[in-house]
Amino acid sequence: MDLHGKKIILGSNSPRRSELLAGLNIDFEIDTEVDFMENFSSDTPHSEIPVLMSRGKSLGFHRPLGENEILITADTMVFCEGSIMGKPHSREEAVRMLVTLSGREHQVITAVTIRDARREITFTDTSNVYFKDLSRAEIDFYIDRYKPFDKAGAYGIQEWIGYAGITRIEGSYFNIVGLPVHRVYAELQAFL
Repeated sequence: MDLHGKKIILGSNSPRRSELLAGLNIDFEIDTEVDFMENFSSDTPHSEIPVLMSRGKSLGFHRPLGENEILITADTMVFCEGSIMGKPHSREEAVRMLVTLSGREHQVITAVTIRDARREITFTDTSNVYFKDLSRAEIDFYIDRYKPFDKAGAYGIQEWIGYAGITRIEGSYFNIVGLPVHRVYAELQAFL
């Protein structure tokens, strides 16, 4: 992709997002210094929460963007039966999340914000994920072995539980990993 002399900054410390963006063969640097508290009102519609988080991370970037810089930020959330499943804060919370996801469909929504010194766009991508019924032994094995405490919904589709437990997805696999790269590529081309 011709970046027209622009420098891309990924405002995320997620190794998965970094790997996915690198897969587009785009040169970028990582800068995660942000002044933004992730919180939202309890009456915020679920589909809008990732948008608020992604835009907040972008607008909370620690310095003004230069004329030749483009910042990309993102936020991924898991929603199941009306509940938000963020990153688990404990083993017990991870167990609860995976028990809830077991045998059910859930949605993964990623919002991405692309911004330069003069303009910004934010878009979302949604994928539906279906888990088989997971046994408690499978849940315990996964949590103890993979420690998914940095992942929304307490799982990574690219890890063991994705291989063993996910029966079907509708939408982008990469969106579930954390960055809908097909949309990032198209939106970045349009932005440039």
